[in-house]
Amino acid sequence: MDRISLRSRLFDFQPNSTLSYYFNKYARNALLQVLRQGLTKGTLVIEDEQGQYVFGETLEKNHSKAIHLKVRNEVMWGQVLLGHDLGFAEAYMQSHCDISDLKGLLNLWLDNRDGLSALSSTFSSVFQQVSHVINSTLFSQNLTMAKWSAEVSYDVSNDFMKAFLSKDMMYSAALWSDAEHGPRGDLTYGPTEGDLEAAQQRKIQHFLNKARLRKGDRLLEIGSGWGSMAIAAGRMGCQVDSITLSKEQKVYADKRIAAAGLSDTVRIHLCDYRELPRSFEHQFDACISCEMIEAVGHKNYGAYFKAIDWALKRDRGTVVISSTTQPESRYTEYQPEDFARRYHWPNNFAPSPTSLLTAVQAAVPGGFVTYSVEDHGIHYCRTLREWNRRFQKNFEGDLIGYMQREYPFLKDPYRLEMFKRKWIYLFVYAEVGYARAYTSLHHFVFTRPVRVSVPQKRAKA
Repeated sequence: MDRISLRSRLFDFQPNSTLSYYFNKYARNALLQVLRQGLTKGTLVIEDEQGQYVFGETLEKNHSKAIHLKVRNEVMWGQVLLGHDLGFAEAYMQSHCDISDLKGLLNLWLDNRDGLSALSSTFSSVFQQVSHVINSTLFSQNLTMAKWSAEVSYDVSNDFMKAFLSKDMMYSAALWSDAEHGPRGDLTYGPTEGDLEAAQQRKIQHFLNKARLRKGDRLLEIGSGWGSMAIAAGRMGCQVDSITLSKEQKVYADKRIAAAGLSDTVRIHLCDYRELPRSFEHQFDACISCEMIEAVGHKNYGAYFKAIDWALKRDRGTVVISSTTQPESRYTEYQPEDFARRYHWPNNFAPSPTSLLTAVQAAVPGGFVTYSVEDHGIHYCRTLREWNRRFQKNFEGDLIGYMQREYPFLKDPYRLEMFKRKWIYLFVYAEVGYARAYTSLHHFVFTRPVRVSVPQKRAKA
């Protein structure tokens, strides 16, 4: 039995199951012991039905600066023991615990990561002891994890995304400047109306500038989103062909393109990058791909870059790609399932900067040279904070009614809260990752090499 299915069955057991009771009791004792020994930075206060426990640095008795976690369902202990950070995320989503400061707790985990490494060895020991028991029929399931995962992981509609994205519907990191007081300006001055829109427009212009586009150029965009990049390029006088696999996004983008009067020059194609029309061969001056390559996966980098090479003109061409990245010290081609991959972007793969540069040369030797690499990770933090703020502000009221009509299972208050917490957790989880450089965001620019013709010496008569 794999780790996910084991964990899923365990914490979905009926609360009155005797074996479940004893396992969660064991998990509680094991985790409290790990926290006593491993949490040395910051302060965590845990409260459950048996009492209150303080871990880490000693503060004044009221623990006003501590992170408080209240256990509402003892199943949480088993989830965390077997699932580690993913198990905790699932416990939070299911309201098995409440947290005074989610961001603070995730930072606390990273601050004490080395000391809490005993959790992994504890898991290995427990796994051996209980795996054969979990396979038995001693536990009954009240809601399978598979069904629950499917319900809270459905693709959401365009109208839902409007609840937190900027008006241009850019689901990627904005680019903040001094006009918005920089990437941390909201923490000092607070959010200001229109800041996200301005920063997203700056990001779009940054891409177009890096692509060296001129009026009359032809642009290939891989990953249309809701059409904002393509529309901006069209307004510059470019011919744009943008590809997507999302029917809903294509319909939405086509309407926006028509409203902008650009239907003759900007086209959205429903196709994969590996199935580009034959008429695209060597027809493009530039290619832009904004935070799409994560869905490609390292095994398909060769096909991806060969497709771009095939589409760009032989004598000129610029490629602009942005991607979430892993630091070189943590990069591996095997990337285990985490919260983001399980509940938002299945099978996504984050390269390291070096691995992506290497993949380009391996796929198209000599076809491109690296012009620039920029780290924009810090800009994602504020973007995520703004998405989170807008999401929580707009979730109540009309959005709830819309979502319940779109997804009837959300009429259940428990599942509605689970859906809401899933998105809140994503925003905070990702913000902490970028802020701590656990992940980053890089912009890569590649160009065709300059071909210098060398006059041949005339043969002697």
